[in-house]
Amino acid sequence: MKNRVEFTAAVENEMRLLLPSLSVNEGMARAAVAAFCAQLNPTALELADIKCAVSEAVTNCIVHAYRESIGEISIGVKLCEGRLIQIEIQDKGCGIADVKKAREPLFTTDAEGERSGMGFTVMENFCDEMRVQSRLGRGTTVILRKRLHK
Repeated sequence: MKNRVEFTAAVENEMRLLLPSLSVNEGMARAAVAAFCAQLNPTALELADIKCAVSEAVTNCIVHAYRESIGEISIGVKLCEGRLIQIEIQDKGCGIADVKKAREPLFTTDAEGERSGMGFTVMENFCDEMRVQSRLGRGTTVILRKRLHK
């Protein structure tokens, strides 16, 4: 994939998970990523942060990327030297017209007002770094990075 975030830490282990964008799979994604990251022995708080950020990213795919259809969500996790975790959540949905605007707290495209517009803000607050790459009609990739304490 083009535009992949590169980093210098060597990858020690990695996994990839593909799921349909069904709401019942949000919990599966969160649990699978947490179970994989557990091999680094994170604190309970670090693991909770990771689970929350993954939940938000996957929920965005389910609710926004595919809207009225079912599509595929790809989740990749890399465990790197220095206790760095990189999580990439990708969809091939509708894309985001204005990523900068979408990252603003309380921004939502939900006309019915059921969504708070805090997904990106939550992800950003629970991780050390968040990058969002999107193309209209092609999908969105969210890259989350978190360094665990020693």
